[in-house]
Amino acid sequence: MMQKRIDFSKTYAIALAGGGAKGGYEVGVWRSLSEEGLKYNAVSGTSVGALNGAMMTMRDLEKAEELWRNMRYSRVMNVDDAAMAKLFSGEPTMRQIGAALKKAVNIFKDGGFDISPLRELIRTTADIPGIKNSDVELFIVTYSLTDKKGLDIAVKSLPDDEICDMLLASAYYPAFRNEPLTGGKHYADGGFAENLPLSPLIDHGYKNIIAVRLTEPKGRTKKLKLTSDVMIDVIAPKRKLGHTLNFCREQSAFDMTLGYFDAKRYVYGLVGDYYYLERTLSEKEAYNRLMTLLEDYFARTKPSASLRTIHEELIPKFAQKQEAEGDYYDILIKYVEHTGAVFKIPEFRIMKDTDLISEVSAAMEAHGMIQQK
Repeated sequence: MMQKRIDFSKTYAIALAGGGAKGGYEVGVWRSLSEEGLKYNAVSGTSVGALNGAMMTMRDLEKAEELWRNMRYSRVMNVDDAAMAKLFSGEPTMRQIGAALKKAVNIFKDGGFDISPLRELIRTTADIPGIKNSDVELFIVTYSLTDKKGLDIAVKSLPDDEICDMLLASAYYPAFRNEPLTGGKHYADGGFAENLPLSPLIDHGYKNIIAVRLTEPKGRTKKLKLTSDVMIDVIAPKRKLGHTLNFCREQSAFDMTLGYFDAKRYVYGLVGDYYYLERTLSEKEAYNRLMTLLEDYFARTKPSASLRTIHEELIPKFAQKQEAEGDYYDILIKYVEHTGAVFKIPEFRIMKDTDLISEVSAAMEAHGMIQQK
């Protein structure tokens, strides 16, 4: 039976990073941790993390999942969904690119994308009484262009009619048309102040924190005043999420699924970057499995390769390319993950390392890469 490495008898504070359209990942993590018995009493959020944090404060996971399952570009920006989908499909025609560039020029002449749909989305999503009366504290991060400083905001301290404006202020991505909000002030995306908002939680005395990161660490970070009793667990994707502005339901669905399984990987200490594997093999057993897969394969593809060549040249070359920095177990897992992905063996499930090895072996046999045993 798999053992959990997060103590769910504790109550946690949750930090949700900014990342625009990548926000479905955070909801997938939330679903996964809630199944494990997560208890939380505070959430901090930047940008899209602020909106997801509001729904966590409302304790409305179903609303969050519905929002991201039905995500589309026109729910955030005043744009044509079909045209945006073609641009993000990866295969736009030159004509489409030319038309997009022409529109982009006009958009930025007007100050950026019109985000009145996002304003309405926040208004209809945020249950103000639900946030104010919740047993969960909510903190959001934004940057005041008017005052030239980052702001950590305790949302319950705001007047009711300012909450939606401040949620929007946290999400003012640079490509969006920047319009004045409460008090006539201008704001910028909270990522300019702190993209992974740990400091509001630490400053308010929370000790057990789960942080959900959406991108590689970048942008401004605050120097944290950590004491020995502050414990921070970080859940982050090992695979790339969609583009920051790729607000389509298919990408959001993928990101939610990835977040769900990445949280399981963290909770149970699963191995793998692409798959979710329970380790059952020792290094010696892994070495034997690796050589079973490789010896016959190299005999077919590099018949002149000696065992010494395999050990001293071919395996180290593969390990370096795949960034397998550990022992033979790590090299084996990198090899079966790489091969499994090539053969499109489904990744979104939890399985034993030996199960993936068996599926990879079967696929290699079916394609004549190794002899049937």
